[in-house]
Amino acid sequence: MVSGREKAYEFLKNTVLADPATQGGFISEQEIAERVGISRTPVREALLRLAAEELVQLVPKRGAYIAPITGKDLHDLMEMRGLLERFAAEKTLADDTVPLLAMRAALEKQARLDSGETAQFIELDTQFHTLLVEAAGNPILAKTYQTLRARQVRAGMVAMLRSGDRQKTVLAEHQAILDAFESGDVAATLAAIDDHLGTTLAIQLTS
Repeated sequence: MVSGREKAYEFLKNTVLADPATQGGFISEQEIAERVGISRTPVREALLRLAAEELVQLVPKRGAYIAPITGKDLHDLMEMRGLLERFAAEKTLADDTVPLLAMRAALEKQARLDSGETAQFIELDTQFHTLLVEAAGNPILAKTYQTLRARQVRAGMVAMLRSGDRQKTVLAEHQAILDAFESGDVAATLAAIDDHLGTTLAIQLTS
């Protein structure tokens, strides 16, 4: 059975923090408790956990503050994603464990979404990349990548809001990654990943 603290943690991390509109604001413990259907105590415990992960800041007498994502945050996130995803690409190609079918299925689901289904699109985007990292067969690598999820979703939402046709270009970039994997060309695969992450970062940094 999932505890109230875990329910609050997952809701805060995957729903509240993933919404760019919450940046620069404080979290209401009472509101979260009512939305999740639990008491305030597990919400407070979840916020302490998120603060330890540096996803919120606890301000005395004010509560939990969601700091806006800075340009440096975005640079650092993409740099870490690049390191992990490039390694996973090289490893899966060398071991012949590239999850092409699963990644293609995620891409096909993305392609069927309407332009307004941004949250679902970002969720599938995260799934597309996570499948690759997990296929490298390194649990520590996969766990490290998973810790980036909340930041990755927030950053993805920012990119969507700043580019009206971002869904269309993401589909093309994901297809380019799959095409490179299918060719077995390591250099082309790494270049496709770099292009995708670089384009995403450039859009996120657009004011």
